[in-house]
Amino acid sequence: MLSLRSAVRTRRIGYFAVRLAVLAAIALVAGFGFFLWLLPNQEVALDRNADGIVVLTGGTSRVSDALELLAAGRGKRLLITGVNPGTTTAIIAHEAPHYSHLLSCCVDLDYSALNTLGNAVETRRWTLDRGFQSLIIVTSAYHMPRALAEISHQLPAVTLVPFPVVSDRLRVEPWWSNGATTRLVLSEYFKYLFAKLRMRFGSATASLHDYRLVQSR
Repeated sequence: MLSLRSAVRTRRIGYFAVRLAVLAAIALVAGFGFFLWLLPNQEVALDRNADGIVVLTGGTSRVSDALELLAAGRGKRLLITGVNPGTTTAIIAHEAPHYSHLLSCCVDLDYSALNTLGNAVETRRWTLDRGFQSLIIVTSAYHMPRALAEISHQLPAVTLVPFPVVSDRLRVEPWWSNGATTRLVLSEYFKYLFAKLRMRFGSATASLHDYRLVQSR
């Protein structure tokens, strides 16, 4: 039979655990609200140019939007990171014939990146090799917070200008009104949290080391 002191201690531990769980839930909800606030629902009008343009593959119209920015003189050169191994500049030129001249002179393809951390690491390498001080980042609106967090962690001294690509679904309907969109936004939120925690307790050098370990497997 538990003594009175043990019973009181157990009750205090239980109360503390419940209180901690409630605070964690409140923090998660508040964090999700902040994450939603970060998500744009309209495409932006750029008010400045940059040295380079980086587009992270994975969503519709990202590459075409980035090529359009390059054609408009918004950047000197474009990096397409996370390209499928079977994709070449010739294939992209076939799909976007208006930009074939740019693809032959001013576009670099990165086949190494397998995830957002990989995109950030390859962006770092490309940016430092060219001495760029500012970048326009092109990716889907829901992916932009994590992409900016990862790239700024790798390139803290480089100015990043976001250019979010807003899908038609995200533009015309609330995220909670469609099951697929809801799952996508929630998944991206938890990935964003994980990335921020990893960056909080690790340096960019450590992230680079982890990325190389994954590549070597």
